[in-house]
Amino acid sequence: MTTTASAAAQSAAYRWRWPALFVILAAEVMDLLDALITQIAAPTIQKELGGSTSLIQWLVSGYTLAMAVGLITGGRLGDLYGRKRMFVIGALGFTAASLLCGVSMSPEMLIASRVLQGLFGAVMIPQGLGMIKEMFPPEEMGKAFGMFGPVMTISSVGGPVLAGWLVDADLFGTGWRMIFLINLPIGIAAVLAALKFLPEFRLSNATKLDLVGMLLVSIAAFLLIFPLIQGQELDWPAWTFLSMAGSVVMFALFGSYESRRHRAGKDPLVTPGLFRKRAFTGGLIAGLAFFTGMIGLSMVFMLYVQGGLHYTPFQAGLASLPQAVGGVVGFAIAMALVAKLGRTLLQIGTVVMAAGAGVLGLTIHFAALDISAWQLAPGLALVGIGMGLTMAPFFDIVLAGVEPHESGSASGTLTAVQQLGGALGAAVLGTLFFNLLKNQWSFGDAMQVTVWAEIGLLLVTCALSFLLPRHAREETSH
Repeated sequence: MTTTASAAAQSAAYRWRWPALFVILAAEVMDLLDALITQIAAPTIQKELGGSTSLIQWLVSGYTLAMAVGLITGGRLGDLYGRKRMFVIGALGFTAASLLCGVSMSPEMLIASRVLQGLFGAVMIPQGLGMIKEMFPPEEMGKAFGMFGPVMTISSVGGPVLAGWLVDADLFGTGWRMIFLINLPIGIAAVLAALKFLPEFRLSNATKLDLVGMLLVSIAAFLLIFPLIQGQELDWPAWTFLSMAGSVVMFALFGSYESRRHRAGKDPLVTPGLFRKRAFTGGLIAGLAFFTGMIGLSMVFMLYVQGGLHYTPFQAGLASLPQAVGGVVGFAIAMALVAKLGRTLLQIGTVVMAAGAGVLGLTIHFAALDISAWQLAPGLALVGIGMGLTMAPFFDIVLAGVEPHESGSASGTLTAVQQLGGALGAAVLGTLFFNLLKNQWSFGDAMQVTVWAEIGLLLVTCALSFLLPRHAREETSH
């Protein structure tokens, strides 16, 4: 239906709002699990499928980079062609890409399938969030969005453990492939339920896609990520630095094109005026630093416990539990304090997270390889608590200085930067870690250097947070 649909038709859509919400939540779970599980399974995948260490980084970066680029356009596809239709296409594509991942016979096929997963995920995810705002009356909106918290929490806590168990269990002789194949029944069920329960919404005044802008930003991001991952394996030839320099040029060209498109009265991919707002620009850079460190540290930790401590994938998943549980605790504390503390809560979170990383680094230093999961737990738990404290207010605080008519573009840009940070984390911290191992550093020493790099990124995040508004607007929601 369009935004001018009759009240009776709108009421009919509301009738299925709760079953529809669970369909949307199932899609969110698939996306979250696929962002987490490869960190656990990556060493096993490389061992069995072959390929260089860059395969491990591309399993994370390929997915998140495709998601980052696709998310900016994904929401507008729903505006143009209908949210239900694009949700079903996204879910079908995501499920098919998961099957391709599960049957991949080469590193190249697996990486390409991961990129497809990210692209279709970027089509699927924005539609669900948009439909919730259309399906639920204002008095139920908070309850609907409140369902995301417990579901995302359970997924983030149970996901790594489930992934490790699936790899070790070797169900039906599938080994690591089952972490992707498990999406098939979930995805098929989500598609069938979507066809029955999701209402169709389409904006009557939807704008056209900015395909040139999407192409420019895609090239710019690829020119940055590709040499960061491949450079350390090739001993940093000249073309890697030329590629990174070219990335800067392409980002500048993208900004210039978007400004010209805006002045011509056309709808740009990203509203240029956002970057003239000091608070929003500072928030983007802070978010990039934060998510780069968070995802990068998580990936490297999995490599450390499996490669250095010789944990099985299931043991590695269990070892990561303190951080996941800490994140739940931190988020719960933040919900009680965010209205009062605002920006200060975000700053406290980065300091707590940095302290936890410091404890983790010192523990590894003094215990060397004679270390148990129990000894790692305190540092990881503090990292998780700080992460929860930081993430809870982050999006609302950054978006507080944005005008209402800019909120759609700002939200999409901020979410894309979150995903780009994930791609950079796997590329930058992963490359740092592998380069140290290549130069005969021990797993423990390489892990410690990675920890200090994460602490540096957290300090950058904390410093930039002073550019943000002190409090979020009451009506702001992410």
